[in-house]
Order: sequence, then structure tokens, then C-alpha cells
Amino acid sequence: MNWGSWALWSFVATTVLTTLMAGSQELGLTRMSLPYMLGTVITTDRDRARLLGIGIHFVNGWLFGLLYAAAFQAWGAAGWLRGAAIGAVHAAFVLVVVMVALPGMHPRMAGMGAGPTAVRPLEPPGFMALHYGPRTPLSVFVAHLIYGAILGAFYVRR
Repeated sequence: MNWGSWALWSFVATTVLTTLMAGSQELGLTRMSLPYMLGTVITTDRDRARLLGIGIHFVNGWLFGLLYAAAFQAWGAAGWLRGAAIGAVHAAFVLVVVMVALPGMHPRMAGMGAGPTAVRPLEPPGFMALHYGPRTPLSVFVAHLIYGAILGAFYVRR
């Protein structure tokens, strides 16, 4: 494993992914804010939640980058296409499994069978995060493809 390459390119890829997702939200393509959702696990303060969520999202990006780098090492090669392929699987897992399971893990997110309350004010994302808008799956999928393509293109194996 090339630790320096992993650390650098996981950071760059996470920066791009986070920027694409935030841009998608600001452009009205989705209502979903992953940093906000992650941060509200820890705090109810909206501003602090976004800041903490960005930190959590970067740690997650580095950790997932380890899985990508391990796959490149196991395959004996990296490459943008291999990275994008892992990104597609990653996005599918996030959209189909994580988003559906999130209400059961998040202390401030309403469940699928009950609306938001004072204690659980966040709307659940639902299957493929469609509760946050019909273009949400596309923005998540594209951002993860690009994340993987960056890691695959620039990660240097040892």
C-alpha cells in the first residue's frame, strides 16, 4: 500500500465529491446535505452540525479510499475506469442500503413510517434518497463515479 498516495488522493477525491454534492444542493438538484446529516448525529446546532459533518465526511472519504487502494493493490493495477467501477458500486450501496437504513441509525431522523417530530426533525431519505428530490440519485452516483475515477487515475501502487 502506498500510504502517501492514498492519503493525498483520498483527500482530493473527497474534496471533489463533497464539492459536487454541495453544488448539487445549491443548484437545486437535491435537497440532501450529507455533511448536515452526518453532523446532526452528534449535535442539534445547525451550523455546528454542518462543520462537524464535513469533518466526518472527510474521515469517511479517507476510510473508503483505503478500500479503493486495497482493491487496486489486489488487482495489481489502478486506473480511472477501475476506480469509477468501484465508485459505481459504492454509490449503489449508499443509495440502496445506507439511505434506507439511516433512520434506524440516526438519533434525529424520522422513521419511514412516522413523520418528523420535535426530537426527530430530519426527513428520512428513503430508497435511493428519493425523498430529497428525483435527481438526488444521479448527483450521488456522478459524485461517487468521479471520486473513484480520481482515486483510480492518480493512486500510485507500490
